[in-house]
Formats: sequence, C-alpha cells, structure tokens
Amino acid sequence: MAVQRIDIRKEFTAPVDKLFAFLSVHKNLETIFAPAKIRRVKDGSDVPDGLGSVRRMRILIAPPFEETITARVPNERIEYRITRGSPLRNHHGVMRFSATPSGGSALHYTIEFEGKLPLIGPIVRAGLDRGIRRGLDKVRL
Repeated sequence: MAVQRIDIRKEFTAPVDKLFAFLSVHKNLETIFAPAKIRRVKDGSDVPDGLGSVRRMRILIAPPFEETITARVPNERIEYRITRGSPLRNHHGVMRFSATPSGGSALHYTIEFEGKLPLIGPIVRAGLDRGIRRGLDKVRL
C-alpha cells in the first residue's frame, strides 16, 4: 500500500503559546475534526492531555479509534499515532509550532499513513486534508 501524506501549513495571529495550549487539549480538536467527538480515555504522564495520553475519536457512523500522544515538547511539537481501531496503519501525525516575525504563530501539520485495504488511503487522505484545512480556518484564539 502507498504511503499517504497530508502537509498543511497555516499561520495564526495568536502567539505560539496560545496556539499550542489550544491544540494540545484533546477536546479542542473537535473544532478541527468536526463532526468528530473526542474524549480522553487515558491521562498523560506530564499533563492530562500530554505524553502517553490516549484520546478516543468517533466520527459519524465509523467505529471509534484511539490515538496516543508519543511526543510532546511545549510550544514546539506534538506527535501521535493511531493505536487502536482504524482502517489505517503506520499512522503518524506531527504538529510543529513556530513563531512568525509578526509575533504570531505558524503550524506545520503533517500526517502519514497507509490504508489497510486498496483505495482506503487515498480516500481518507482527500477527506482528511480538506476537513483539517476547513477546521483550522475556524480556530479562534
């Protein structure tokens, strides 16, 4: 199966610490992944939504799946993997945060994965890419 890649770059007027604080809270990701419902099912070792925490996502009629935070560097990076219940494999998401010269922030969000069945990967990639871009446009900090 071919590796699918989503690569999104977006700037915000809010500073990095505010953007990181918002996107590091699992429940806030419902804004980006609407109409998904997201619930933390395991606390992290550093903060509740931090390293090692697990979030369960439910999107419409699809079965729920779980994502685990595998790296968290405040105001710099969040990494996660799908660890249960998905038609995808080798899923790895990374949110990178940086300051802009104007005092705002930039997000570089990448996701790589493979579909477990033919055609699943490209279909999921197209929908996810479009949905995340729309969701990020709705973020107000």
